[in-house]
Amino acid sequence: MSKPFSKILIANRGEIACRVIRTAKRLGIATVAVHSEADRRALHVEQADEAVCIGEAEPARSYLKVDAIYEACRATGAEAVHPGYGFLSENRVFCETLTAAGIVFIGPPPKAIEAMGDKITSKRIAAKAGVRTIPGHDGVVEDAEDAVRIARDIGYPVMLKASAGGGGKGMRIAGNDDECRDGFARAASEARTSFGDERIFIEKFIEEPRHIEIQLLADRHGNCVYLGERECSIQRRHQKIIEEAPSPFLDDVVRRQMGEQAVALARATGYESAGTVEFVVDDKRNFYFLEMNTRLQVEHPITEMVNGIDLVESMIRIAAGEPLGFAQEDIKVRGWAMESRVCAENPRRGFVPSIGRLVRYSPPRSDDTVRVDAGVCEGGEISMYYDSLIAKLIAGGKTRAEAIGKMRAALDEYHIRGVDTNLPFLASVFAHPRFASGEITTHFIEQEYPQGFVGDAPEDPAILVAVAAIVQRRYRRQALRLGGQMPDFAPPDESEWIVRLGQDAHSCRVRLGDDGQDIVELDGKSFSIRSDWRYGQILFRALIDDEPVTVQVERHGIGFRLSQGGSEVEVEVLSPRQARLRALMIEAPSVDSSRFLLSPMPGLLIGLAVKEGDEVKEGQELAVVEAMKMENVLRAESEGRVKRLCAQVGDSLAADQPIIEFDA
Repeated sequence: MSKPFSKILIANRGEIACRVIRTAKRLGIATVAVHSEADRRALHVEQADEAVCIGEAEPARSYLKVDAIYEACRATGAEAVHPGYGFLSENRVFCETLTAAGIVFIGPPPKAIEAMGDKITSKRIAAKAGVRTIPGHDGVVEDAEDAVRIARDIGYPVMLKASAGGGGKGMRIAGNDDECRDGFARAASEARTSFGDERIFIEKFIEEPRHIEIQLLADRHGNCVYLGERECSIQRRHQKIIEEAPSPFLDDVVRRQMGEQAVALARATGYESAGTVEFVVDDKRNFYFLEMNTRLQVEHPITEMVNGIDLVESMIRIAAGEPLGFAQEDIKVRGWAMESRVCAENPRRGFVPSIGRLVRYSPPRSDDTVRVDAGVCEGGEISMYYDSLIAKLIAGGKTRAEAIGKMRAALDEYHIRGVDTNLPFLASVFAHPRFASGEITTHFIEQEYPQGFVGDAPEDPAILVAVAAIVQRRYRRQALRLGGQMPDFAPPDESEWIVRLGQDAHSCRVRLGDDGQDIVELDGKSFSIRSDWRYGQILFRALIDDEPVTVQVERHGIGFRLSQGGSEVEVEVLSPRQARLRALMIEAPSVDSSRFLLSPMPGLLIGLAVKEGDEVKEGQELAVVEAMKMENVLRAESEGRVKRLCAQVGDSLAADQPIIEFDA
């Protein structure tokens, strides 16, 4: 098959830039990376054949600069540009600028971008094309009081949405007048910051909804097909966290109806390239149009895994004028695929963003059923200037249950240190009985984690106790080997241990079995453990009673930190004598920070709603911190009086930096 282009430029960064480079190299196409000053040593820069710096760290001064990317194309001789997702991927002006200069935009034509990029216009086009739409007000909302009037007419609850929005930004749910006023202000502010367009519209909020989307491919020869659906209902603050294909909820009739309506919308806009039509589906399988994304989606790999079609290659070939080469009847979905978005954030602290260097980065092993799309490597940096996505972990199987099992095993193997990540939370969701049943909605996280994520209890504490005992014994063997090189040093080869896991203490004994396996006797049980784990390794891979188990093991003080399946526990493994002495130790008192409002994340303080001397009520807004393009409202946890403002609007805040001090 012929090579579509000789050289393409990727107008993006991170994992999606690396993803496009991978397909381009397979096709024999030379690649050009663009990067900000902050991304000078980024992975996508290393992987590309050429690289051009296009500006400063802030996206507005680099990745959103149309003229800088155009000049990079001219300087390198790039024939085409793949925009990835985000940034300029749905920017009509960018597309027109390239096209006018004879540079191919690997995406849809400008008219389709413009029509579908505006949620108000796209809803009208969808309705005209026979696509079901959500009841609501598709005019622009003038102000907060206008929003309240419209919401009352529609009936609460309602959804306030930025007309130019996407990625969960500029969206708020309101259940009453006060929430509507506040939601309008926040949605408009986020929309203005993220998209330069503060227009807001309102529609009825569908209760118990599922978020299901249809993947499309269309060429300029009139061919348009849908490649099945993706279930994207596991969301937090309207941002997707876990996706799967196909959906466990749809039947063949509804699936076909959604696909055909998505194709009708694409034809109505003269669409070309890859695109996605998003729907909200209620508990009776009634579906309604949400929006059309005129770009490659973050979650596209799961569609590739179940269809065997490289969507990036299809986009490149369509942009070069080639026909699809297959028809709707050729599309066959095989098996199941799951995707987890691995992000730099702390789920135990309300998912606040985390920035810093990846001191350790070791993804799970890839094969035909496990894929990692990453834009980082060990030593790389997670910057405050861009979103928190580190990588996408994709796992597949013949059935949904098998795909979930593959994902759980892969999450246990994923090791990242230097920044906080949501890996424990992802593992918790995949282990949740409700997720396993497929009974999910977009409210899953708020319903199942109403107090936030505090970490799961170990699924089987005895397994972790047994692992800790084996690890401690092998550390002791290492000490014996080292001690053998020192005169008059002969530590005992202990085999009896007291393992302290949380508040519980377990007595156990480790011995060598007849055929070389370790035997751990614990609480009246006996575990047979086979593992080639060696001193200093992070991943403890083993067969425990012939079942595969992976536990992450790290030294922590005099004990270990063990991580598995959404749980993270600290254990101490002591000899009986050490345990008796340990019980006599006095615990250090904890530090009281209750008199301060602390920034939960690194970010920019963009709002203070109080001043010194103010009395505050529980739930009252105190401050707004912007981090990774999202506004986070901080509220009072109890009544009090403001003693001192420790920071001012415009300050850059570190995690746990005091913002407000209250009277004692």
